[in-house]
Amino acid sequence: MSEPHAIAGRLTETGHELTQRVYFEDTDFSGRIYHARYLHFMERGRSDYLRLLGVHHHELARDGHAFAVRHMAIDFLKAASVDDVLTIRTAPKAITGARIILRQQVLCDGEMLIAAEVTVALVGPGGRPARLPQAIRDALARAAKTGGWPALCGLPQP
Repeated sequence: MSEPHAIAGRLTETGHELTQRVYFEDTDFSGRIYHARYLHFMERGRSDYLRLLGVHHHELARDGHAFAVRHMAIDFLKAASVDDVLTIRTAPKAITGARIILRQQVLCDGEMLIAAEVTVALVGPGGRPARLPQAIRDALARAAKTGGWPALCGLPQP
């Protein structure tokens, strides 16, 4: 099933942006977003960033591979409320043999609510680390050409 690219956000010079609305189901008893829901929004941002780069989770899964969150550091700066429209920004920081380190932000009306750094690792069958396939490294390298981060990631300069 094919989906419109608009639902997956958009690629930017530095990475990816995704717009999401906060629904009642995302909030706690106070009417503010429940802190763990930010993880859902950030996961969507990471997944859609990779999707727009041509990296699809279902294709990885066919070969027994998946991305797993290895490490996450989050600063909860402010809370969102029901009906707020959030912008989830995802930008690569570094790439190693099996890992991608991403910086993520969640903003509302341009104000930063969340700042996070997330390390995802590619794992193969049995959950063991697996080297990033060249196709994924190439997709990230193509996206990096306008973002100014190839040298940081050990990628060839454009």
